[in-house]
Amino acid sequence: MRWDGQRVDAERGPGWDGADADPSLPGMPEPPGVVRSVRPPDFAGITFHEVRAKSALNRVPAASRMPFSWTVNPYRGCTHACTYCFARNTHTYLELDPGDDFDRQIVVKVNVAAVLRRELARPSWQREQVALGTNTDPYQRAEGRYRLMPGIIEALADTGTPFSILTKGTLLGRDLPLLEHAVTRVPVGVGLSLALLDEQLQASLEPGTPSPRARLWLIRRIRAAGLQCGVLVAPLLPHLTDSQQQIDELVGELADAGVTSVSAIGLHLRPGTKDWFLKWLAGYRPDLLDTYVALYRRGAYLPADYRSEIDQRFRNAMAGAGLRGSSSPEQVTSWDENSAVDGTTPRFTGLVFSGPVRHAGPAGRHPDATAPVVTRTAAVPRSSGGRTDGEQLRLL
Repeated sequence: MRWDGQRVDAERGPGWDGADADPSLPGMPEPPGVVRSVRPPDFAGITFHEVRAKSALNRVPAASRMPFSWTVNPYRGCTHACTYCFARNTHTYLELDPGDDFDRQIVVKVNVAAVLRRELARPSWQREQVALGTNTDPYQRAEGRYRLMPGIIEALADTGTPFSILTKGTLLGRDLPLLEHAVTRVPVGVGLSLALLDEQLQASLEPGTPSPRARLWLIRRIRAAGLQCGVLVAPLLPHLTDSQQQIDELVGELADAGVTSVSAIGLHLRPGTKDWFLKWLAGYRPDLLDTYVALYRRGAYLPADYRSEIDQRFRNAMAGAGLRGSSSPEQVTSWDENSAVDGTTPRFTGLVFSGPVRHAGPAGRHPDATAPVVTRTAAVPRSSGGRTDGEQLRLL
């Protein structure tokens, strides 16, 4: 999505008087397609650029090898402000910077639910899986103001479209009744991202996110609602969050919360993210700066031997938690309570889907809420990437 790819009505939106508008973005005239730009007092330092999108569904290039065909991103930029976010560079497609602007200049597709419903109603729509949370978080703080996700969930469920959500945001709890209803109609994958328990580090590293304890509590709420809930442990930060003790403690907390799948990914630093993250590291742990420069000297990913060490630590953590493990044909360490299920079941970064396709119980409820945790620890896939709607579509 570029600014000139948006449509704007002749009027500047219902009731808009320009009083709270930001007249322009840095270095450019007011972008075409912007309905208005607002700076709400309860979001200090943040500007929301409300736009009318021409499309909602983004096609995932086949070369990316993702386990889903389409994505929807109601927001661009993210108030979670995670220093390591892989999507930071996508803000440069809007002529914004991948650092502070990514955290504070948030594009809001105010009509995304209506546009999505229209696209899903087309006779050509094949009800392929749609992923939410692949670029920026759909339950970031902005969602509390704009409430775009309820309309998106309803549009997907009403049209029989399977979908998955990945988030750090506890705002998802607001929509649990909608998700409980959705799984009676379509397969639904729900996942949280949580990679550390240290709240002091979390507050510096991802300052706009809910605390680790709040996310663990949300997992319990999701499971109590009868939904499957996966966790993406990502990114694991070398020498900051990836020790055996730290992983053991995290896996233990996740198991106690009742998660049904886990995927673990080491930190990768792409252009646009690397400089921003290393700037943060220089202030938080300057003693590690040279170590990180050496680790990422040859590219965005951790060396293969280091990734293997992380994989082994997760094997150890799973064994310590009494969870059974096996290796997949793709040489991915995996723990799966549903290994006998037909492999055609849709998956999303290790998520187990709730819904009538998977489970015979009422409302797609898991038949055994005390079943072992489904766990999957994976190295970062080396897809060829590609962009659609100005996005990098590799989730991991």
